[in-house]
Amino acid sequence: MRSILLSGGSGKRLWPLSNDSRSKQFLKVLNGPEGNPESMVQRVWRQLNQSGLASQALIATSLPQVEILTSQLGDNVRLVVEPERRDTFPAIALAASYLYSVESVSLNETIAVLPVDPYVETEFFNVLSTLPGILDSSGAELALMGVVPTHPSEKYGYIIPDNSDTEKSEYIKVIKFQEKPCESDAAVMIEQAALWNCGVFAFKLGYLINLLIDMELPIQYDEMLKQYGRLQKISFDYQVVERADHIIAVPYDGFWKDLGTWNTLTEEMNGSVVGKGWITGDSFNTHLINELNVPVAILGLSNVVVAVSPDGILVSDKEASPRIKEIVKNEDQRPMYEERRWGCYRVLDYTRNEAGSEVLTKRICISANKNLSYQYHLLRNEVWTVVSGTGELILDGQSREISQGDTVVIDRGMLHSVKALTELDIIEVQIGSQLIEEDIVRVATEWHDIVKTYLKHV
Repeated sequence: MRSILLSGGSGKRLWPLSNDSRSKQFLKVLNGPEGNPESMVQRVWRQLNQSGLASQALIATSLPQVEILTSQLGDNVRLVVEPERRDTFPAIALAASYLYSVESVSLNETIAVLPVDPYVETEFFNVLSTLPGILDSSGAELALMGVVPTHPSEKYGYIIPDNSDTEKSEYIKVIKFQEKPCESDAAVMIEQAALWNCGVFAFKLGYLINLLIDMELPIQYDEMLKQYGRLQKISFDYQVVERADHIIAVPYDGFWKDLGTWNTLTEEMNGSVVGKGWITGDSFNTHLINELNVPVAILGLSNVVVAVSPDGILVSDKEASPRIKEIVKNEDQRPMYEERRWGCYRVLDYTRNEAGSEVLTKRICISANKNLSYQYHLLRNEVWTVVSGTGELILDGQSREISQGDTVVIDRGMLHSVKALTELDIIEVQIGSQLIEEDIVRVATEWHDIVKTYLKHV
């Protein structure tokens, strides 16, 4: 079995920590097995490794998430990257064409698709591993995993079984789907043995490849990339699942939770304070998540979440917190904090001076033995001041060591890169006509390539 994990979307339900480049699955607010901070995607990848499934898994993602995925999961994670975001059917089709034409996976191979952020226990992946055998024995086109409901929830979609089929089996035949019913309707569906739809399904690779052929879409990965922009923006559910003739579902009777809002996420946090701050003892069911280096105090407030980041500050009653998505849905502010494959950066200040130039100040942290790409800018000059650590700088082919207190002036057009010998902390001041992340022309990424190709030996 091969697995495709979907990680393409952006999210604002956990604003101000989540944004277009850092979706909810990347927030390190959970506790790992050794008490270390862990994100949802790190938790799922760890569970896949424990279940022996990670080596046969790849992640379908969007370009803005490539660096943060590499940062959190390592350089060996296999990614299929959408040229642009076009919903789940195009993303899965792109991943399927990669498996078929690049990795030469058999058309009879079972492909399981799942979200990158389910909050589940190990048994979930044990049930996932049964899908190939059940797909074979049932002869179904699609096999879904459905969660046995614990209560009549209005938040989830439901898988409705065909109760005319009285034959006992390890799976149910699916007659239809119901999207987020009211509570009374959900209660009736549960009495009919309906399951929560957790977005997990499986099919034979040949099933989807033949479907792409019927739709006159490419099945070769390179050609799919070229034509990706003409694929309809449509979900896999609408394009495939709801049109399939024979669908079965396997019940998962275990722990499952969608941590998509502040009130559900804080329920799974081991502590009430993340970052600098205090909550007084007369505050009940209150959580503080603070990414800034300034303390926050919460006094006598219960059932409240306070989230603080460079992107903004949220103070909300927990039950009201899902409404933040509507408030910030049209907000197009650039992300003020990003994780990259080499570390992270935080925007400290942004101004426009009297001359009309933009001035942006960042604090950049480069992890030990990591490096920036060898790059230049067309629209800005930069001045670096080393706050702490040591690194090897290559500037227009010349190499030198930099350390605490050193200043580096980088004019537009100058090629530059730095490798952190120890963790390296830099204050970067950008000055230019337009300060955007797209103003980066990369000529090399790997340090050994930079040294071998571009370093001038005197």
